[in-house]
Amino acid sequence: MIGRALEGLDERQREAASALRGPVAVLAGAGTGKTRVITHRIAHGVDTGAYSPGRVMAVTFTSKAAGEMRGRLRALGVEGVAARTFHAAALAQLNFFWPTLAGDTAPSIVDNKVRLLAHAADGIGLEPDTATLRDIASGIEWRKVTMRSIEDYVAARPGGVGRYDANRVADLHRAYEKLKDERRQLDFEDVLLACAGMLEAEPHVAKAVHEQYRHFTVDEFQDVSPLQNRLLELWLGDRRDLCVVGDASQTVYSFAGADARFLLEFPHRHADATVVRLETNYRSDASILAVANALMRNRPGALELTAAPAPSANTHRSGDGELPTVSAYDDDLDEARGVAAHIAARIAAGTDPQRIAVLYRAHAQSAELTTALAGKGVATTVLGGRRFFDVPEVRQAVLALRGAAVAPTERGFLDAVRDVLRSLGYTDEAPQAGGALRDAWEARAALLRLAEEAPDGTTLRTFADELLTRAKSQDEPTLRTVTLATLHAAKGLEWDHVYLVGVAEGQLPIGYATTFEHVDEERRLAYVGITRAGRTLHLSWARGHRDRQRSRFLQEIGTDTLRAAGGAGASAAGSRRAAPPRSSQRPPAPR
Repeated sequence: MIGRALEGLDERQREAASALRGPVAVLAGAGTGKTRVITHRIAHGVDTGAYSPGRVMAVTFTSKAAGEMRGRLRALGVEGVAARTFHAAALAQLNFFWPTLAGDTAPSIVDNKVRLLAHAADGIGLEPDTATLRDIASGIEWRKVTMRSIEDYVAARPGGVGRYDANRVADLHRAYEKLKDERRQLDFEDVLLACAGMLEAEPHVAKAVHEQYRHFTVDEFQDVSPLQNRLLELWLGDRRDLCVVGDASQTVYSFAGADARFLLEFPHRHADATVVRLETNYRSDASILAVANALMRNRPGALELTAAPAPSANTHRSGDGELPTVSAYDDDLDEARGVAAHIAARIAAGTDPQRIAVLYRAHAQSAELTTALAGKGVATTVLGGRRFFDVPEVRQAVLALRGAAVAPTERGFLDAVRDVLRSLGYTDEAPQAGGALRDAWEARAALLRLAEEAPDGTTLRTFADELLTRAKSQDEPTLRTVTLATLHAAKGLEWDHVYLVGVAEGQLPIGYATTFEHVDEERRLAYVGITRAGRTLHLSWARGHRDRQRSRFLQEIGTDTLRAAGGAGASAAGSRRAAPPRSSQRPPAPR
């Protein structure tokens, strides 16, 4: 007789949920129900008496994911499981043990790393701009999660940041650490380092933690950093009840220290590990999966996704989606307008806007899309982070343009806009690396493109006023809206209809991805975008004024796959347009 917690699972899901003793590796492809498996596995362990809820730790990467996991466990009748992020679990342990070890409360947590870094820079006579400070802060985070010393960091990243060479960057790292210690503070990464150090140095603390937690589950294991993996090893001690769940094809945070090797090499490190592959996808139509599989074919750890058969209690797929399409456009504005027109037609045919998403590689791409959709009367929500017109560099530029409009000038409109942007740091050539400096450049470049597309007779004043009007129009009330999101922000989410724009060389993969490893990460980002789609997938790209080429990823997918999926036949003016399908007001598939 199947236990209550195993009901409604397919054969592979049931196999994974039944493997209660570790080590266990669940290789879970996109849309295969990994969260469902994790929670049902824990519930099955509690139902059978194998687990005591208070001795289970389920580790996630976001507070939102931890909350969702606790909610699902409650629905299964399980209370008391510690579903937390790495940082939340480590901070709880520090706060509990620190008073006993040090006779005082634990240090406070830095609430703004960039601000503290600016104070440290001032103390050693440096005046970096905000974008440079953000990139240096990212470097500090990477150094710590990869467990490197400052000297090792300089050896690994000898190029420096912005106008500062590697030695000056190292000086700022040291000044930051010194100031932080003087203020008796810990930053986000220090929480993990301090907890790991405490467990290594204090045997009685390690013993107490080992007695508290006996069974561990780690979601998104492809995204763990060396520091997180070390902390997990210390939590485990010499026990073996560890279940890791992940998908190497969705590793998109290598730049932040994530290392998929911990997932890929898990069966080698644990020769007796139970390994279960979840490859039945309950989200996407088969034609979309064919595109996703072709993109990742022969990549390390790639899973071969297959569409679930007929709709069942475990799926909401309708099976009536359109075939994927590929569209080519003359320029970015033409692409934005083409996508907006297609979305507007789809909504007019009865599709709920909340079921639609437009995904892109860089946030700066959102400006033209937002404007084009607004022009079609389509309300949008930009997922995660700030809207384009809330980006500091954009706000600064708009104010500078308004200021420049006051003084008379004999310069032409475009030249005047370019001069203002150059005074703020814009250059004709983009920075070669990613990060905040590149993001700032992209934001200013997007403003220049808007100026280039302005109608004849536009002045600095009217252009600045138009930018302010656009900024205000983004503050719409909460409505049923189309989602706009970067590929990073879209990870873990899903929509019926996905428009993946900018699938061109220099955009996806992004221009500064020049090494094999960086391009491979861009490929995984494209894979994440494709697998967010349930019923329809629309890929598009624009040649632009620099005569871009279509992305190598479209070539890797292959003409035959795209033709079979319905995507061949794109033209410079746009692809053949599939008529919007019947509206399907169905809830998202279970994950």
